[in-house]
Amino acid sequence: MSNSIDPEMTDKDNPEWSDTMFAKAKRGTAAGRAGRPKSKSPKQSTTLRIDEDVLEFFKSGGSGWQTRMNEALRQYISEHS
Repeated sequence: MSNSIDPEMTDKDNPEWSDTMFAKAKRGTAAGRAGRPKSKSPKQSTTLRIDEDVLEFFKSGGSGWQTRMNEALRQYISEHS
């Protein structure tokens, strides 16, 4: 088996990395941080027991049901403060 590279199988826009390229590589993005930015008001995970019909109501709206439920609770707070 030959170790030579088939010119038809090379991608000029995405060359194979050399040892030098790996040595200079840094994890993350050009901004220096990988992943989602830190939230100014991070959510807190909790366990909550909710009646099945209430949960189904929010889930029936599709994706984003947790956000809608959070908004409903926030509205309740503002109306009862």
